Amino acid sequence: MKFFSARFVIVAAAIATWESAMAQTTIPLVDVRAVDPTIVVELRYADVNNFSKHALYPPGTSALVRPEVARRLAAAQAFLRRHQYQLKIWDAYRPRSVQLRLWQLARNTDYVADPRGGAGSLHSWGVAVDATLIDLANNPVNMPTDFDDFTPAAIWRYQGIDPGIRAHLRLLQAAMGGAGFCAMRTEWWHFVVADWRKYLPPEDSTRTGQTFGTRWQAKL
Repeated sequence: MKFFSARFVIVAAAIATWESAMAQTTIPLVDVRAVDPTIVVELRYADVNNFSKHALYPPGTSALVRPEVARRLAAAQAFLRRHQYQLKIWDAYRPRSVQLRLWQLARNTDYVADPRGGAGSLHSWGVAVDATLIDLANNPVNMPTDFDDFTPAAIWRYQGIDPGIRAHLRLLQAAMGGAGFCAMRTEWWHFVVADWRKYLPPEDSTRTGQTFGTRWQAKL
């Protein structure tokens, strides 16, 4: 009973936080699956299968991004399906309140942006997604690491010896790069639209570029 009560409180708090954040945002957002229903969505922060061990989004949360980003994801999905694979989205738009919670837990700017400085996470501007590769039957394929792996194994350039993993990662990167995304060097699953600066106020764009420039602008 105590477990149920605690989980209920966590989920209820997540719903309240999400609804408050969505009420405040003025960013134009669309559901990725409304643009391309073949894209698979498994938001890891809507469940406990993430490094926080808590659901930070309410159940049934959609993967939201800016319309232009959704169209680019659809282009990446079309490319992958021609190669008998497809996208799975692990995260998309992320309210700043959730970003603050992640920052409080991680306290590591190599992996989690501090929302109190500059633009914070580009997830909170609707221009970033976390994505992986799956097959056409929705089965996972071997990738360098799982989501939220804060180790050197998660860097965008695979350092291992498994040719299958290397091929899968290169295919994902080819699809996303061809659709107009760039990568974060410390997280192979994290992709940002290459022209992200135009979606931010000038002062935030400059500060964010100074903060993140050495950690993601990896060309795909």
